[in-house]
Amino acid sequence: MSVHRVVPNIPVSAGGEAGTDASALRDTTAFYGLLGFEEVMNHGWIMTLASPTRPAAQISFMTKDATGPVNPDLSVEVADVDAVHAALVREGAEIVYGPHDEEWGVRRFFVRDPNGRVINVLTHR
Repeated sequence: MSVHRVVPNIPVSAGGEAGTDASALRDTTAFYGLLGFEEVMNHGWIMTLASPTRPAAQISFMTKDATGPVNPDLSVEVADVDAVHAALVREGAEIVYGPHDEEWGVRRFFVRDPNGRVINVLTHR
């Protein structure tokens, strides 16, 4: 699956099976892997995922943010929104909205990630 564009940063909490920062980052890596991302950096408290086909398209996830709040909204543009939707449905992800063709020229759906954030997944028509 190809990622075309992304806007970062997302805080994560220790909400994984083991309830640790490492498990939260592992859960996040697994979820975003369904969208086509791969881990490119991990310091234990901050991890960056990137598209293997467009390395500049990156998202950073932080378990601890000492510098203040970050914007919790995230949009991910993909090559085939319906294929991504199907993969997420197969894995049991919670679809919040759509898929829907919007009047401004995108097909999109919202999905809740493992950290409770709502992600707008879209393809331009």
